[in-house]
Parts: sequence; C-alpha cells; structure tokens
Amino acid sequence: MIDLSRDPCEVAPMLLGATITTDVTVRIVEVEAYRGEFDPGSHAFRGRTKRNASMFGPPGHLYVYYIYGMHWSANVVCWPEGQAGGVLLRAGEVVGGHELARSRRPAARTDRDLARGPARLAQTLGIDGSYDGARVGDRIKLDPSPEPMTWTSGPRVGVSGAGGTDAYPWRFWIPGSRYVSAYRRGRP
Repeated sequence: MIDLSRDPCEVAPMLLGATITTDVTVRIVEVEAYRGEFDPGSHAFRGRTKRNASMFGPPGHLYVYYIYGMHWSANVVCWPEGQAGGVLLRAGEVVGGHELARSRRPAARTDRDLARGPARLAQTLGIDGSYDGARVGDRIKLDPSPEPMTWTSGPRVGVSGAGGTDAYPWRFWIPGSRYVSAYRRGRP
C-alpha cells in the first residue's frame, strides 16, 4: 500500500509502475507532484477555492479538474487533510480494457497514444468531474507496483512561471518508457 498522507514529492515516484483501474487499467509511467501553498505551479498556491477544494481533502481521494475548457485531469490527493497537495497522473500504458480504452479515444492512432498525457489518461479511464473528491478504493482502484521502479525527474510539463523551472523538478517518469508524454516548457 502506498502511504498517500506523505509529501507529494515522496508519493509521486512511488506511484510509478502502479496500476489505476476504473473499467480500464492503466500502468502509471509519468506523474507530477504539486505542493499547495509551497508551490507556485499548484492550483492551491493562493489558497482554497471551490475548484480546488478536493486538493485540501483527506489523502487518498481524487482532485479532478477541467482544463482549457475541454479536458479533465486527475490528481491523487496527498498530505494530511487541510494541507493541499497532490500528484497529477500524467501518462500511462493501458494494460487492461483495451477495446473500451480505444472506444473512448478514437483519435488515438496507436495504443501508445491512449493515455499519453493527463487529459488522454483521464479520458481513457472514463474520469470526469463526477470523480472529483472520490475516495481511491471506491470508484477507482490503485495498486502499487510489485517492485520499486527506476525513475528520473525534471521540470513539470507546460507549467508557467517559476513553478515550471528547474527549481521545481517535480515531474517523475520511468526512463525509456515509450508512453511518457513529450516535454513542453511552460510560458514565462
């Protein structure tokens, strides 16, 4: 079992190689940690709002949000209740439920593209706003990797300002995985 009450930067690499299951199963290959008020890249940097309230909730729940007016993304909430923190599920490899995953992602040219990126991953799993605040173990299952993963880290993808710089190397991924999303620097 993964202790989700810990610092998101400690939890993030522990999620690599884990599987997350709805009616589709995805092996997690890339994540990003967000540390609330201590992190200028976090939705919770300026405090609690209606949108980010789940990020302040108990660990082991989901923070699901709508981004760019068209995509859902999912985070696993970390740290004790009241302290905002989470790990964004950035990319994964579909390992179960391929047909359903393909039906949810008809634009994917190959299976590699089914869950390569946070919006694609959420869509493949069927995660939408109704999952916001859901407890892991209810509608979604998280199983740790059977073995420790070798990982690397670097700046987060597409995060603007200071939170997207080398000062915040809180993107973690399994090196060599072809399912990891492409790096894109955020706007200054």
